[in-house]
Amino acid sequence: MLLLWLLLLLPLLAMLWQQRPSWLILLRHQVARRVLAWEAAWQQRKLEQSTLHVGQSQQQALTWCLKRAQSPCCLPRGITDMSTFRNQLPLTKTSQVQQEESKEELLPPASPQYHGEASLQATLLGLVTLNKAYPEVLTPGSSACVTPTSPWPGSVPWLRHALGRVSPLGAKDTRTLLLEALMFPGLRALEARTAVELLDVFVGLEADGKELAEAIASGKLGTPLPSRAAELQEALEQGPRGLALRLWPKLQVVVTLDAGGQAEAVAALKALWCRGLAFFSPAYAASGGVMALNLWPEQPQGSYLLPPGVPFIELLPFKEGAQEKATSTLLLTDVQREEEYELVLTDHAGLTRCRLGDVVQVVGAYNQCPVVRFTRRLGQTLSVRGEVTDENTFSAALAQAVGQWPGAKLLDYACVESGILDSCDGSAPHYEVFMELRGLRNLSEENRDKGTAWAKSVGDAPRVAP
Repeated sequence: MLLLWLLLLLPLLAMLWQQRPSWLILLRHQVARRVLAWEAAWQQRKLEQSTLHVGQSQQQALTWCLKRAQSPCCLPRGITDMSTFRNQLPLTKTSQVQQEESKEELLPPASPQYHGEASLQATLLGLVTLNKAYPEVLTPGSSACVTPTSPWPGSVPWLRHALGRVSPLGAKDTRTLLLEALMFPGLRALEARTAVELLDVFVGLEADGKELAEAIASGKLGTPLPSRAAELQEALEQGPRGLALRLWPKLQVVVTLDAGGQAEAVAALKALWCRGLAFFSPAYAASGGVMALNLWPEQPQGSYLLPPGVPFIELLPFKEGAQEKATSTLLLTDVQREEEYELVLTDHAGLTRCRLGDVVQVVGAYNQCPVVRFTRRLGQTLSVRGEVTDENTFSAALAQAVGQWPGAKLLDYACVESGILDSCDGSAPHYEVFMELRGLRNLSEENRDKGTAWAKSVGDAPRVAP
């Protein structure tokens, strides 16, 4: 009887086997989506509980870090008391921690993927909230990642089946990933590890557009697509402004990971290649791991929730010119709205209370936890005459200067003090600025003089000359 049933089922099994790729892909996607919804709901409940009982959650996070410390600790063994920890373990700066690590070689090299509950929550909750804001971004074939590493900080083996990517992540170079993305005009989400890397991708696309079009037309990665190659060439001929939407007319959102130092790249992408598109970062990441979660993809400026779990986070009140004097930190429940604080991180890998140099402003609250916006990084200053010009002040002045050139868009810049350059011997102390610009064509003599002779007074700082 069993043999008879097998004989009757053979034609059906043969048909299913022939359709195996699309059938299995759809099945795996549906299962992964259901698992994602269940896992995200569980993580949401955990987040609600931890943010409603922040004091208890932070104490548990500290206890976890102390018990699993991988480096020598100056605290008495078995101590998990919050006051003892804060009183006896001194604050250190990131540079000091890096020097100690290089000497002792206690820690392994940084991984492109982050670990811990915060990274998992950022990934699962970020995907669910993004899908609510843009309902079709997780459908099969709707997203593409054009860098080898994903912007989603948590690494979950089954998750790749839920993302609906046109190509799974693997040991592929950026060019191959971009080529695969270009073959699918129906993308709704474009992903890259960071905005800086995505900027490089679009610059490379313009430089190698002809070769990429030829590869698509010849079927280098599969079926030849001459019509798609023609669309690519036509889109590139119209210039960089709005290029992403010409390539992918249904594109809705760009996903990158905010890791600091991305402001200029994001501004350039929004002004040129990704004009008209929303940007979303699922988390804010630092060298110690995921620091904060983004649960609000519809907000144009990133607002992040500081969670009370691991890594253990403290906040150091920030006052201009008084960073070196500040020694007393606050817990998450002690901060005030609109005030600025420097983040202090402790994890189990290197048991130090590390001042990251990342400054945040409290802009709201989620239950008992602060919602913050990242404003600046400390330690990045210029000073040729003792003026101490910080990065934000200089960037604002430079943006105003670039605005004097009609059509110019600032992609990136670097700035050094003139004393570092041998070519500046004999000149007055000043800043040397090296800029990567787009949109400069046929400058008049008047506008050229505005750029070459530009000088901007910044507080008590000297005049700045590029």
